[in-house]
Amino acid sequence: MARVSQEHLDARRRQILDGAAVCFARNGFHATSMQDVLKEVNLSAGAVYRYFSGKEELIAAIVGEVLGSVHQAFAEAARQSPPAPPDELVAAVLGRTLAARENLTVDGRPAFPRLVIQVWAETLRNEELAAVLREGYGSVRGAWARIVESYQNAGMMDADVTPDDVARTMIASVMGFLAQQSLFGPVPVEVLRDGLRALTSMRDEGAATRGSQLG
Repeated sequence: MARVSQEHLDARRRQILDGAAVCFARNGFHATSMQDVLKEVNLSAGAVYRYFSGKEELIAAIVGEVLGSVHQAFAEAARQSPPAPPDELVAAVLGRTLAARENLTVDGRPAFPRLVIQVWAETLRNEELAAVLREGYGSVRGAWARIVESYQNAGMMDADVTPDDVARTMIASVMGFLAQQSLFGPVPVEVLRDGLRALTSMRDEGAATRGSQLG
C-alpha cells in the first residue's frame, strides 16, 4: 500500500476544518451534526474521524488555530524595535486572518465573523472550549502588553499607562469590529485602521480648562 504523504494529510485536515467552520458559522454549534460536516466536506465518516473525534474536537482545533496564528503575529511584532503603530499592526494582523479564510462563505458573505460569534456563544456553556479561548486570549493579551512596553521604551506612549489596559482595549476593538461584520456585513479592515489612527492622534487641548472647572 502506498504511503500517504504528509502534504496530503495536512490538506485533508484543512478541508475538514474549513468545512466544519462553515457549518458552525451557518447553523451554530448545537444545530450542526457530524453528518452535516461529512456532507459539507464530501468525505466518509471514517475519513473524518481519523482526524477528529467529534464536534468538540473540531471547534477546539479551529479556535486554537486562529488564536495561535494571531498570537504568533503579535509576538513577532513585540520583538521589533519599535513595533508598528497600533492602527497599522491591528489592520495587518486582522487583514491576514480574514484573508486566510476568505474562501469560507455563508450565503455569499464571509463566514469567519459569524463563526467568531458562534464560538463566543458556545463558550458560555462549554467549559472546555472556554478554557481554550481563555488560554488563547491570555497569550494574545500578553503579546500586546509587551508591544505596549516597547512603545513606552521608544517614547511612543506615555510611561504611566498600564500595558494590560491598552492590550485589553486593542483586543476589544477587534472583537467589536468582528461583531459588526457579523451583524451588518463586511467592512474593509482599513475602516478600523483609520478609526484607530484618528483616535490615537487626538490631542486633549481642553484638559487644563476642564481641570480648573472641576477644581
